[in-house]
Amino acid sequence: MRYVDGFLLAVPKKNLAAYRKMAELGKRMWIRHGALQYVECVGDDLKPSFGLPFPKLMKLKPGEVPVFSWIAYKSRAHRDQVYEKVMGDPAMEKMTRKMPFDPKRMAYAGFKVLVEA
Repeated sequence: MRYVDGFLLAVPKKNLAAYRKMAELGKRMWIRHGALQYVECVGDDLKPSFGLPFPKLMKLKPGEVPVFSWIAYKSRAHRDQVYEKVMGDPAMEKMTRKMPFDPKRMAYAGFKVLVEA
């Protein structure tokens, strides 16, 4: 069963270029170590006609934008193997020294895929 790590974070708009650079490095690292897919999405249509809008859910501050991302794997066991390799990669320490967002406000979890096309 495929497995996905999902992330939701608030990024100051002024830091989006730095975040994109960090995400590009992350993409190369996760894919090099075996992840099947790496996707980073920045909020665009943030006033839906129903449901709870991401800005309200996340309590975004003025000047922040939501970023929603995921990394896909073959299975949870595969995720655990890839994760271990990524965390042991020296580039990870360099990449996480200065984050262009507040990591304390990042939401993260692993998900079993229920339905996919």
